[in-house]
Amino acid sequence: MATFRTKPALGAALAVTSLLALAACSDPGATAASAPSSGSTTAAGKTFNLAPEQDRITVDVDAEAAALVPEAIKTDGKLTVVTTGGSAPLTLFATDNKTLIGSEVDIAYAVGESLGLEVEVLPVAWADWPLGVESGKYEAVLSNVTVTEARKEKFDFATYRNDLLGFYAKADSTIGDIKEAKDVAGKRIIVGSGTNQEAILVRWDEENRAKGLEPVAFQYYDDDSASTLALQSGRADLTFGPNASAAYKAAKDGKTKEVGTLNGGWPLTAEIAFTTQKGNGLAVAAQAALNQLIEDGDYARILDRWGLSSEAIQKSELNPAGLPKK
Repeated sequence: MATFRTKPALGAALAVTSLLALAACSDPGATAASAPSSGSTTAAGKTFNLAPEQDRITVDVDAEAAALVPEAIKTDGKLTVVTTGGSAPLTLFATDNKTLIGSEVDIAYAVGESLGLEVEVLPVAWADWPLGVESGKYEAVLSNVTVTEARKEKFDFATYRNDLLGFYAKADSTIGDIKEAKDVAGKRIIVGSGTNQEAILVRWDEENRAKGLEPVAFQYYDDDSASTLALQSGRADLTFGPNASAAYKAAKDGKTKEVGTLNGGWPLTAEIAFTTQKGNGLAVAAQAALNQLIEDGDYARILDRWGLSSEAIQKSELNPAGLPKK
């Protein structure tokens, strides 16, 4: 069942939530990856292979990028990457309940193969990757990790995807593009409590109220099935949350459509990156590999394979400006 906040509660939410402090608006957290219900899913013209046999896009070794791999990793010949699960299409378990698949896994394999390394992708809890990467136990993490200034003190980053939030409506909705605050006035919107997207929506709602526009009706649900029912039954107009999972769902069942995206660091820019131990040089090699994958078109094919073309970047950046510290 949804719960609706009163106007004073909305103000309190804004007071305690700094947009600039929410460094990882779409970090999936430490939940376990869930198993899909079938080997493949087809709807709205999109097929997702959820079987253990992934038939991934294979790439050639990029000699120039491979030459940048730190000697210790080159000698070992192996790239161990960790990821946290539970957020299709980023990382999930295949139908055998043990094989990790998803866009993050595909990027890990593509980068590793470009660098001439054997790739191993392991599942870990969200809370466990920082120490594992910082200590050198794992070479990298690919798990929707947003670049932040605080994280840059301990890790190096090579960006590979834009951090986007998405507004989604029922497939036959007449709602137009959602681009700015006035576009959400009077809308009934499902949003996650305590999230960056909620903080953005609160700010937009207060801006609208100050201008005499209709308030947003915030709706909160305990699970995805309840929010889906609310949207499909007409009790809600929009959902607002991490774009990747919503885009995948829209492509999978064809029941929803994207009506607007917003950078996850709004009003700043947030980027998702290949995250490595600080100072060991691996991020430099990863950046070179990613830029070659972008140039060759393999990168675009990987994102398209998982319905994430809208989050593509034009160039991988090394340690770009991150979201500010609290």
